[in-house]
Amino acid sequence: MPLVSLMIAVLCLAFSAPFAGAADPIRIGAVVSATGPASFLGEPEKNTLAMQAEAINAAGGLLGRPVEVIVLDDETDVNKAVLAADRLLKKDNVVAVVGPTVSGNTLAVAPKFVAAKVPLVSMAAAEKIVKPVSPWVFKTAQSDRLAVARILAHAGKAGHKKLAILTVSDGYGQAGREVLKELVPAGGFELVADEVYGPKDTDMAAQLTKIKGASPDAIICWGTNPGPAVVAKNRVQLGIATPLYMSHGVASAKFVELAGEAAEGLLLPAGKLTVVSQLPEADPQKAALAAYAKAYEERFKTPASAFGGYAYDGLMLVAKAIADGKDASPAAIRDKLEKIKGFAGITGVFGFSPEDHNGLDESAFVMVTIAGGEFKLLADK
Repeated sequence: MPLVSLMIAVLCLAFSAPFAGAADPIRIGAVVSATGPASFLGEPEKNTLAMQAEAINAAGGLLGRPVEVIVLDDETDVNKAVLAADRLLKKDNVVAVVGPTVSGNTLAVAPKFVAAKVPLVSMAAAEKIVKPVSPWVFKTAQSDRLAVARILAHAGKAGHKKLAILTVSDGYGQAGREVLKELVPAGGFELVADEVYGPKDTDMAAQLTKIKGASPDAIICWGTNPGPAVVAKNRVQLGIATPLYMSHGVASAKFVELAGEAAEGLLLPAGKLTVVSQLPEADPQKAALAAYAKAYEERFKTPASAFGGYAYDGLMLVAKAIADGKDASPAAIRDKLEKIKGFAGITGVFGFSPEDHNGLDESAFVMVTIAGGEFKLLADK
């Protein structure tokens, strides 16, 4: 598909008055899945990038220069993500890129940024994006390992011993399955069933029937919409009362909408934005979370989601690296990103290092349940 046919939205075209006659803008790229199967992730990311770019410019830009964020929609297609990365690197000459939205697309484009020596700050979850560490690749989404650890800690306290897993066969699901197969036995649990479904499957009754036959104490489903909603509905249809954990990939109102009453009682790790009003006042992220949630809802007339938070963190981390280093060159941005500590963002409190390009720990997640169609914070026990 020709590059010119890619959907492109250039944000921040109208710079504030102080930029009249100023130097060229600092160009930051972004690749989002604004359309396609992952649009429920990419749309709030695209919106957030527009909102935050305007906020940066309203505050005076960076280094006395306006910021221009160039957003390309990969339509949740890996080939279009590759084309988008090529355009940003070769035509737009961006100093850094935020994205892509999904793990498979990120893994496909990451080598291009290493070769070009331009920092990439992914918004996707797969741990393998940053393990092993590449000097030029970072990510803002919490790693699968942190989510699995949260689930297993809750399952252990609940007395569950035998676990079954049901994972989607895409990049996100495969990455989660690898971590689950490692951490379930390492945590002293018995893995009694390991089932997989396709990202386009519309019925998972066969897999759930096999799982039911293995008599697990709890089931862990790993995927993003719409598959997990189908799993939730099939579970109810089959009369399975076994507790069902979901991954953080469904921590949005869209999942509750898709699953309907079948979402009731499900358990999952989620970013704190999902339950911001329920957080204690002392939480280090609460002020940033509340401000972001208020600004987003006022601007777009819909609640903010944790997925938009990945974009917020990606852009604001790049902006902080530029401001800290007083240098907007790709190499300087990379070096300063790696030194950021204690940055209280939307996804968590980031602390990067040469050995850690995700910079988050388990505190980036809280455990929630779904009750009355709403996410409810579960107290740590």
